[in-house]
Amino acid sequence: MLVLGIETSCDETGVALYDSERGLLGDALYSQVEMHAEYGGVVPELASRDHVRKLIPLIREVCKEAECTLHSIDAIAYTAGPGLIGALMVGASTGRALALALGIPAVGVHHMEGHLLAPMLEETPPSFPFVALLVSGGHTQLVSVKGIGEYSLLGESLDDAAGEAFDKAAKMMGLDYPGGPLIAKLAESGNSDRYTFPRPMTDRPGLDFSFSGLKTFTLNTVEAAKREMGELDQQTSADIAACFEDAVVDTLAIKCRRAIQQTGFKELVIAGGVSANKKLRKKLGDMAKKEGAKLFYARPKFCTDNGAMIAYAGTQRLMAGERSPLAITAQPRWPMETLPALGKAGEVQ
Repeated sequence: MLVLGIETSCDETGVALYDSERGLLGDALYSQVEMHAEYGGVVPELASRDHVRKLIPLIREVCKEAECTLHSIDAIAYTAGPGLIGALMVGASTGRALALALGIPAVGVHHMEGHLLAPMLEETPPSFPFVALLVSGGHTQLVSVKGIGEYSLLGESLDDAAGEAFDKAAKMMGLDYPGGPLIAKLAESGNSDRYTFPRPMTDRPGLDFSFSGLKTFTLNTVEAAKREMGELDQQTSADIAACFEDAVVDTLAIKCRRAIQQTGFKELVIAGGVSANKKLRKKLGDMAKKEGAKLFYARPKFCTDNGAMIAYAGTQRLMAGERSPLAITAQPRWPMETLPALGKAGEVQ
């Protein structure tokens, strides 16, 4: 089955073609980061308009890369949520209209399920069951995964997501948007022993997260440094970045270790934009090894939003018989635990 995947949940337009037998045949991505950087964050209306401009050209580009035509496609998968409603509707309406015109089925895919399954695109994929850490700008969740659609939420952030905390901390330090990669780069030359940052909610049992207090601590540290020296110098900025990054990474690692111990699973998957963080990968890899477990993640370009993960997740559901109705729907909020398990699929919203 050859499936066209469409991702338009936020500020990246992703398109890919995935074949159930041959694997990924082509993918293309357009990022709106430069446009939104001017405003310090994503502007939903601008994001929607840019998806409209870029989606069809990207579909043509991917078909050319895969050396196929639209009529070669057997089905279409599009992100139906969660995300920005206007952006979601661009991909959903385009995918649904193409499917209707071509007389082929379509299925709406859960954005976070796409991220969760992205490591399946690698040469050595994880096997079920496993613990998944979904960590991005909008989500920080620990999930027990026994199969596709068999998800149990173990813990989640009670306030800011880890990626959101990175962006806000970067803004406090005068860095551009998106802040996560910039903080990670700056932290490479920093001294993580200069300040003692808290590891939120690690002094109590449970698998939930909270990053708002860490964000406040960072702001107080920045303001104290400015009062002392007037403006942050390069080394102080690097030191604060290193301390902040270590605090987030340590917190995530502590909770992941607890999840592995609680479930007894021997495989850990990290997915989402923050999973590209090198320090996080190293910390979790070392922790997993000590626990007798193994770490899995996607290559960096499939950590952020992309069409390949949607094409793959959609292929699995389409092959299980799942279809979405003709009505074009998108869900800005959509609990992943409500997804049907494969084998229980049918016509769903």
